[in-house]
Amino acid sequence: MMLNNTYSSFMLRTAIYSGSNTRALVPGLFQGLGAKKVVLFSDRGLEKAGIVDKVSEIFDLSQYGTGPELAGIYLDISQDAESQCVNAAARFAREKGADALLAVGGGSVLDTVKGVKYSLHKGLSDIKEAIPGGLLFESFPQANFMSIPHIAIPTTAGTGSEVSPIAVIYNEEIKMKTNIINPFINADMAILDPDLTVKLPPFITAFTGFDALTHAIEALASPYATHFTDAQALHAIRLIEKNLLLAVNDGENLDARMAMLQASNMGITAFSFALQAIPVHNFAHAYGAMFRIPHGLANGVFLPVVMERIPHLYLPKVMELGEALGIGIRHLDHEAALEKVIEKIRLLQFKSGLPRDFSDYHISYENVRDTIKAVSMDPASVFFPMPDELIQAVGEAVVPVSVK
Repeated sequence: MMLNNTYSSFMLRTAIYSGSNTRALVPGLFQGLGAKKVVLFSDRGLEKAGIVDKVSEIFDLSQYGTGPELAGIYLDISQDAESQCVNAAARFAREKGADALLAVGGGSVLDTVKGVKYSLHKGLSDIKEAIPGGLLFESFPQANFMSIPHIAIPTTAGTGSEVSPIAVIYNEEIKMKTNIINPFINADMAILDPDLTVKLPPFITAFTGFDALTHAIEALASPYATHFTDAQALHAIRLIEKNLLLAVNDGENLDARMAMLQASNMGITAFSFALQAIPVHNFAHAYGAMFRIPHGLANGVFLPVVMERIPHLYLPKVMELGEALGIGIRHLDHEAALEKVIEKIRLLQFKSGLPRDFSDYHISYENVRDTIKAVSMDPASVFFPMPDELIQAVGEAVVPVSVK
């Protein structure tokens, strides 16, 4: 049942500029936002790939004195937006006298810069102070506008973090992925430039694409879904079904890359504003924190497993989901239709080169027992708590047979 007459909220706050070479717009956009000194945040891998140069050199093309200055480049950002990275990056921004933030990268970079923005806005030296319990949820009127010009350029089509009101930040001390939810933490503007994604390796293209697919499917299945979120989620699923394998098999396919960036954007928008039951993300966060599994890969492995074991969550809209995935299932009952949907997801998983389990992470049968507390304590479990038996069963399904 959809929420038609009860309270819901939906926001498209970030202005989105899409297309090849749209990165060239960045200095002018910052100028329009009133920025004077911009710090660019990225990571060492994107520096080696030449992506950082492709963005930073745009500032050199601006006529001296007519646009904002690139005051510094910070590249020491690691996987999972670690809190120590957020704190160090915020110190760098202060040292450079930055009044504007440019994020160029995947989810870890984008979330780190959200954490920097929040730290600067609140005057924090340690981002962990803002999230002592693992989840900080701020809405109107507690949340207020953060007047720090902020532009994000995603280099993966997965998290959609450039537009989401959520920052996921890893707390090293308690080994937990913590969350800040605030309607002003996302970027003021997002640049979806497919040119900056063409060098993304096939495997990363695949698992970031499954991250986007998971956002869309969990949004569609959410008891808090609305017509707004369904529209975004269903079209994101259609785009991913048609374009993920094209992008995996031919990284130079700009049409497929562009479609995946936009699908990622729509998937996270639906997810963010239907946020309630997110068991796949619950598992992915907990396993990612414990075993340092990339978030998209964890979602890609868990998605069909969770759908098999919590069917009641997906059955109400299984017909719409099946059609969006390009499956003819109208002649089937809901249970049979869900089987076909899961079969299609597993086929997409296989064709994109993703594993069915965590063979590369040496997770043993005994480790699964340790995950029960982590899954139960993850902030996502607040919305949809799961019994220990279910957590154990899902965990056992992703442990390689050879180590069980």
